[in-house]
This record gives sequence, structure tokens and C-alpha cells, in this order.
Amino acid sequence: MTTLESGQTAHVTKPGSRFMLAHPAHLIAQGFGSGLSRVMPGTAGTLLAWLSFNVLSSRWPGVFDAATWGGMIAAGFLLGIWACGKTGRDMGISDHGSMVWDEIIAFWLVLLLIAPATGETQLWAFIWFRVFDMLKPPPIAWFDRHIKGGFGVMWDDIVAAFYTLLLFALWRVI
Repeated sequence: MTTLESGQTAHVTKPGSRFMLAHPAHLIAQGFGSGLSRVMPGTAGTLLAWLSFNVLSSRWPGVFDAATWGGMIAAGFLLGIWACGKTGRDMGISDHGSMVWDEIIAFWLVLLLIAPATGETQLWAFIWFRVFDMLKPPPIAWFDRHIKGGFGVMWDDIVAAFYTLLLFALWRVI
């Protein structure tokens, strides 16, 4: 049992491979297993995003171009609203740490919009995205506290991606 902010108690399902494989929404929301990392699952999900973006883009550059990535990110955002909403309801907690699809989609957006980028630039994007996602500067923390369900899970990471992209835009101007 877990005590919620409202003072009520709720049963929270422990994440694991059995839970993840019980429904396609769980598999997606938990980043195909990357969210089951015992250490910093959000970082593990972001690493999966970074790896998959680079592998797919370099292996099939004619297929995974900017337009394809843009479509995948938009579709992935909508898919994430459903998957994270369903998984959150099934776990008994709106935004469990094992749900990392939001990091994956948001970091794909960052990588798409800074491309072409060197490995060093991508590393800095990774670091800054994780900083914004973990520290949740305003209004990210407000969104995280007040917008629940699948949309809320997905949205606060999009705002973290926006902050990362804003930092890179300022960096390029200076």
C-alpha cells in the first residue's frame, strides 16, 4: 500500500517483466524493458531513445529521415497517452518511475531538432534533457503535479525537451 498526496492509500503494482508482458500498453510505457532498470529508469529509457535514434537513422537513412521521425514522434506521443494512461491505472499510480515512453518520445524530439549533431553535442543534449526532466523547473513541476493520466505523463517530458532545445538555441546564438 502507498499513501497518496490526498492522504488515501492505494495498491501499487510492483513493476516487473510479468507485469510488463501482461499487456501491450505496459510493454510500450515501460520502454520495452528499459524502464525496469533498478537504477535510474528514466535515464535508461533516455539511453534507449538515443541508441535507437542513432541506430535506425544510420542503418536506414532513407527510411528514417526527418519526416519519418516527425511522424513517429507525433504518433508515439498519442500512443504514449494511451499506453501510459493504461499502465498508470493498472499500476495504481499515475506516473510510476518505470514508465519511460515519455522520455523516449521527448528525447527523440530533441535529437531530431538538433540534427545533424556530433556525438558530443548529442551527449550534451542527453545531459541537459535529464537535468530538466529530473529537476523539473517551472512550469514542468506544475504540469507534473496537476495534469494526470497519460497526457500528463507525456507532457512534462515534452516541456523538458523544449527547455533542452531552448538551451541549444541560445548556445548556438552566443
